[in-house]
Amino acid sequence: MAFPFPLLIGAMSAAAPMMAFDLGNAPVREGHIKVEAGSPYQPGGHGYEPGATERGFLFSVAVPEGNYRVTVQLGDRRRAGVTTVKAESRRLMLSGIRTRAGALETRSFIVNVRSAALPAPPENAPGGRAVRLNPREQGSFTWDEKLTLEFLGAPRVSAISINPADVPTVYLVGDSTVTDQRFEPAASWGQMLTAMLDDGVAVANHAESGQTLKSFLTDLRLDKALSRMRAGDWLFIQFGHNDQKAQWPQTYADPAHGYPAYLRAYIAEARRRGAQPVLVTSPERRNFAADGRITDTLADYVAAMRKLAAEERVPLIDLNTASKTIYQALGPTHAARAFNDGGADKTHHNNYGAWLLARAVAEGIRGQVPDLAPHLAHDLPAFGAAQPPLPERIAIPASLARSAARPAGN
Repeated sequence: MAFPFPLLIGAMSAAAPMMAFDLGNAPVREGHIKVEAGSPYQPGGHGYEPGATERGFLFSVAVPEGNYRVTVQLGDRRRAGVTTVKAESRRLMLSGIRTRAGALETRSFIVNVRSAALPAPPENAPGGRAVRLNPREQGSFTWDEKLTLEFLGAPRVSAISINPADVPTVYLVGDSTVTDQRFEPAASWGQMLTAMLDDGVAVANHAESGQTLKSFLTDLRLDKALSRMRAGDWLFIQFGHNDQKAQWPQTYADPAHGYPAYLRAYIAEARRRGAQPVLVTSPERRNFAADGRITDTLADYVAAMRKLAAEERVPLIDLNTASKTIYQALGPTHAARAFNDGGADKTHHNNYGAWLLARAVAEGIRGQVPDLAPHLAHDLPAFGAAQPPLPERIAIPASLARSAARPAGN
């Protein structure tokens, strides 16, 4: 694809030295670019995004799409700090890194950057040149020309370096319960999973609100993921919430026929490229029955996915069962605290709920995806869905982007 910043592409080639920036009151080091506080982002360059406050700021660097190893040096010569780092559309990378005055802490993680562009199809061949983005995605850090980092809490950042990274990629495809939710207080497990994997693997979250197995194809979203997929990657597939909506006739997929048939197509496309497909059952909605148990609303789709996983010998992460176990363990009062809109939403989660589901997915990786399990963070303990921590123990600072007018979507 043509990229609008050819000079930067040359500077960021795999053979070139990394780009490095000194922030704050850190001294300028050889080979680093000094960035003065508040210097605004310039297209094709680097700088701060608007909206910085005492509790956080965003810093962007223009790069081509791909995977990047980001190394941050956290700390300040004069002040202690507690820094949480998110990337692109609120993907959690580092949480609550404490530094005392005069001390520095260096951490690395992988950020996946992408654009909506697709390789042009051959003459007279069907296809398209770009993903069909919806209005919710316009202006999102997910689809723009730059890598964006958000520093939150009491952030102290001394330096940032960025280098292309040749690492395997975990592709996530699904709906709003997986997507990188753009605005607080909504969040999904896909944007928390990044913090639970090490810096030897990337996560490319292509999920989007309102999507089904069918619409993900017609919007060319699967095409986009497949266009970047390589042997040794993974494709995590979670659909169901919207596929079951018979009132959406163009995208409805019945659990007996259409749903497993489309899943088979996704599995085949991943395998054709040497990637490993992984099926993830959809998290349940938070509907408590009188006996304190969660009411099944996705049972036919969960059963269809389990059956297909056995037939196709595909790893299955049973997030549906794990989610019900989590909600029932928390009980009606505490479970509501894991959901968007103060608990009024019974489908979409907040940061706490998204973190719980991501921990369940990580535990599923540990048990069901042995070739990816070594990439779980080395200090990630086992997670018991029947004994979830309460929200007071999960401190994830809210991002700067908040909008009550933007629903999480279906």
